[in-house]
Amino acid sequence: MTDKYDVYENPLITRYASREMAGVWSARRKFRTWRRLWIALAEAEAELGLPITNEQIEELRTHADDIDFEAAAEHERRLRHDVMAHVHAYGDQCPNARGIIHLGATSCFVTDNTDLILIKEALALVCRRLAAVVDALGTLAAEYRDLACLGFTHFQPAQPTTIGKRACLWAYDFVLDLEEAEHRLQSLRARSVKGTTGTQASFLALFHGDHEKVRRLEELVCRKMGFDESYAVTGQTYSRKVDSQVLALL
Repeated sequence: MTDKYDVYENPLITRYASREMAGVWSARRKFRTWRRLWIALAEAEAELGLPITNEQIEELRTHADDIDFEAAAEHERRLRHDVMAHVHAYGDQCPNARGIIHLGATSCFVTDNTDLILIKEALALVCRRLAAVVDALGTLAAEYRDLACLGFTHFQPAQPTTIGKRACLWAYDFVLDLEEAEHRLQSLRARSVKGTTGTQASFLALFHGDHEKVRRLEELVCRKMGFDESYAVTGQTYSRKVDSQVLALL
């Protein structure tokens, strides 16, 4: 059974989007991803020597999916900050781990990395759907490869062609779209642990100026969240060129 937290709410979504795509952008998926990021960060920081216990991490894992949306909303009314509201709501459920949630991170650690993760999931879905369309049009083209029809140029009747050939034209447009979607999917990277303004200052402070440990922290968080690498340079956010490239594809 689904509820309002399981689908993204928007008139265009309710009219046109598939349930699977609406689920990708749902509140539940978003905030579960925030918690996955906090767990990945805590695991990586512990692996690199910060005083975070296995018991604290296990407590975070235990409550990764049981989000109390009402408690988070109450915290947000008081704090006027969405990320801190969910930090507090998670901390209420994980009192022993409260002090290590979001350790060294800025809001964009969860918001921007989550956007990139969800874009990745959404593009993977788009690629699967495009491949299905190409396959269906290929079947249509093969079936009607010999059925003659008029071809057109400048919207005027021209030389004869076949229905199969025309279906190939439609299919090839989708093939080009699929190639571009796969390129964008393969090009996506994580923001990872860049700190408040992209300088990683807070993490350098946590690791007493050890640049190598901070580089390793970034790599570990990337891998844990399913990325091979992160963007080399960011400010508070990853470059919005990434968003514009995805929108241009769509």
